[in-house]
Amino acid sequence: MERQETEKPDLKVSDFDYELPKELIAQSPSEKRDESRLLVYHRFTKKTEHRIFRDIVDYLNPGDCLVINDTKVLPARLLGKKEDTGGKMEFVLLRRESEDTWRVLVKPGKRARIGTKFVFGDGLLKAEVLSETEEGGRLVRFFYDGVFEEILDKVGVMPLPPYIHKKLKDPNRYQTVYAKREGSAAAPTAGLHFTPELLDRLREKGVVLVRITLHVGIGTFRPVKVENVRNHKMHREVYEVTEDAARQINAAKASGKRVISVGTTSLRTLESVADENGVVHSGRGETGIFIYPGYRFRIIDALITNFHLPKSTLLMLVSALAGREEMLAVYREAISLRYRFFSFGDAMFISDD
Repeated sequence: MERQETEKPDLKVSDFDYELPKELIAQSPSEKRDESRLLVYHRFTKKTEHRIFRDIVDYLNPGDCLVINDTKVLPARLLGKKEDTGGKMEFVLLRRESEDTWRVLVKPGKRARIGTKFVFGDGLLKAEVLSETEEGGRLVRFFYDGVFEEILDKVGVMPLPPYIHKKLKDPNRYQTVYAKREGSAAAPTAGLHFTPELLDRLREKGVVLVRITLHVGIGTFRPVKVENVRNHKMHREVYEVTEDAARQINAAKASGKRVISVGTTSLRTLESVADENGVVHSGRGETGIFIYPGYRFRIIDALITNFHLPKSTLLMLVSALAGREEMLAVYREAISLRYRFFSFGDAMFISDD
């Protein structure tokens, strides 16, 4: 069901650039999740408001369908050494191919030749390189005694984004409070602002909370290396939408209520499984959907999101929803007001009014 329509064949990556002072890149989360700032952008009236995230309750209506991504971040960064020489090696788990076989990123790649063996956690976990992958990573087989997830909890490290240089005191702050299904190499960061109490307030108001899953890949941080946006190839990620989730979303849409995505991951998933008539279909699969200006949305009405990197596919996505020039203007306003940017930064609600 993937698709992309464009009205500007020569849309350039440089059209999505902006200047961001380094001190506005958040190095740690806010003290309390729901006390992040919230910029509300009304995309038809083009007005902005400046609130606190817990005020999101004021902008959602009874019957609205709020779609959250319940993926859980794995401690996917493994620091080890080459078994024979002791040379240092770093793996980042990308995707499980079978019980003990994973796609991984490797650093340095020159040490990860086919057949090479590595040791992690003083021998609790070992790995052998089976082959190279098309994206420059490796397919590896792990060897261990016990349960892989329990071993990973002991030897793995949370893979924070490359622009965060400060050590995270509490690893759970890089998980949403509703994280359930392990499989991501990065957090769906728009969801980091929610607390259990805030979710309860939304339910009490009559907002329908629906869980879907998209396991976020490390490719979300990779820069766009082509100049023509249309030539960029998106990384692929595994999703699952249950029959119950699809039913609730379709019921909300049929009754004239809004479907509001928490984060770009939820949005990309729903747009991948919605048909031409805006009906969401359940299922499990992979999506490499690339959304940029010219795309016609089929199911999403509004979006809760963070502030994204310059020239990134995520900035292109929000520009498809709210307009490129409009988004860049909103970003300039956020910068002037000292909003905090990226994964641990503040939030934006792109409304449908």
